[in-house]
Amino acid sequence: QVQLVESGGGLVQPGGSLRLSCAASRITFSLYAMGWYRQAPGKQRELVALITKGGSRNYADSVKGRFTISRDNAKNTLYLQMNSLKPEDTAVYYCHADGRAYGLYDYWGQGTQVTVSS
Repeated sequence: QVQLVESGGGLVQPGGSLRLSCAASRITFSLYAMGWYRQAPGKQRELVALITKGGSRNYADSVKGRFTISRDNAKNTLYLQMNSLKPEDTAVYYCHADGRAYGLYDYWGQGTQVTVSS
């Protein structure tokens, strides 16, 4: 059974930093485009950042210059470094593995809560 397990969320003050991790198992991690999404209460899930299997990155305008997505294929792990956090970054953050370009499935993690508050 494929598993994506997020960790690293928590409570942080505005201006602070957090690093999220997503450990993948039972997939050929290097074949998957990986992404971070988030969902705030009462809002739709939105894309935060994407990284292709080749390492190309894309970010939502709201996080450009503050967040950095990266991956370690040897460790089957996806990361999201979040700096200069704002209260509006508060949400549940989800890891997504997208293998559809190779005729594979896509998968979601269970999410990790990030709360930015003083």
